Amino acid sequence: MHLLPLPALADNYIWLLHDDDGNAVVVDPGDAAVVEQALAARGLRLRAILLTHHHPDHIGGMSALRARHEVPVHAPVHPDIGQPFQPAVDGDRIELAAPSIHFDVIAVPGHTLSHIAFVGAGLLFCGDTLFSMGCGRLFEGTPAQMLASLDRLAQLPADTLVCAGHEYTAANGRFASTVEPANADLARRLQDVASLRESSRPTLPIPLRNELACNPFLRVDTADVVEWARQQGSGEDRVTRFAALRRAKDDFRA
Repeated sequence: MHLLPLPALADNYIWLLHDDDGNAVVVDPGDAAVVEQALAARGLRLRAILLTHHHPDHIGGMSALRARHEVPVHAPVHPDIGQPFQPAVDGDRIELAAPSIHFDVIAVPGHTLSHIAFVGAGLLFCGDTLFSMGCGRLFEGTPAQMLASLDRLAQLPADTLVCAGHEYTAANGRFASTVEPANADLARRLQDVASLRESSRPTLPIPLRNELACNPFLRVDTADVVEWARQQGSGEDRVTRFAALRRAKDDFRA
């Protein structure tokens, strides 16, 4: 399998996965033109579309792609996602013949209530739930829901590649360094990110183990994050700590 992050819109990534026979699946196609260009440039045939949630920057190209290629769409149930599509709910397994791959569906409410993630072939397509060194804003869900979702993702194998929906890594890292300024793994990741972005290269995908070492939203139980939250007056329990982190990130400007 070959994995391609396709930059789209302001800072989105559309994920394109294809085999050596030219069969492709696309995740969160916010812009149909970007996908069509990638398919044509590589001689690929689109076989399926996966959607993690209903926000326009993740589904904007779905209708045009589906109409042109007549492929199945696997998506969470939400009225903003136009029919027809095949509902994907927690615990489902999506089997694709070409490319030959399967994805397990994980419900990850928080950013939206119906948000899902797809896990297969060592890849995690997590939309706007988990970012490198960050997580999604809580537009619909609660801190407890988002933390539970991140806890589920944190239990995946450590070598799973995190394929998030946006290039937010540098800004997330600047915030993370205010929470854990002494984190050496975080400092190394920030150096790598700076080098990648200077040459306009993506900072994703990234192994989950790196996120477990650097992402404060996955580290609410570590001593440094507990101490940071205590200094904010929010160290009583892990949900309260997570909520404090999310509020601080919402207000962060740097």
